[in-house]
Order: sequence, then C-alpha cells, then structure tokens
Amino acid sequence: MTLREYRIKIGWSTNKLAQEAGVARQTAADAEAGSPIKAETAKALADALSRAYGYEISVLDIQGLNIL
Repeated sequence: MTLREYRIKIGWSTNKLAQEAGVARQTAADAEAGSPIKAETAKALADALSRAYGYEISVLDIQGLNIL
C-alpha cells in the first residue's frame, strides 16, 4: 500500500499523520506525493502507522516512498 492508502484506511487526515509522526504537515504531504524525504522521516511515518494499526509497518512496506 502507498502512504496515502495507509492513511486513508485508518481514517487520518494528512495533518493527523504528520502530528502522529512528529513531522510537518507539508513533509507528510510531500512524502505522499513522492517527493524525496529523509530516511528518518520515512521511519517516523512508518512508526506512526505501526502504532495506529497495532502491528509493525516497515518503511519497505510503504510503496512509493522516495528516500534520499
């Protein structure tokens, strides 16, 4: 699944994803759009999704991330 698909499936807005991951809203939106992001940002997003879903989601599980 893509980051957007994970986010929508859990019922989160981009703002909520960003808040849970501890990143700026624009950073989360950029990640969804396929813009390059730092590895630590990708990990923060994956960790936030993992907490929400109740199981581990790794960076590699999120399709379409463009990690620097």
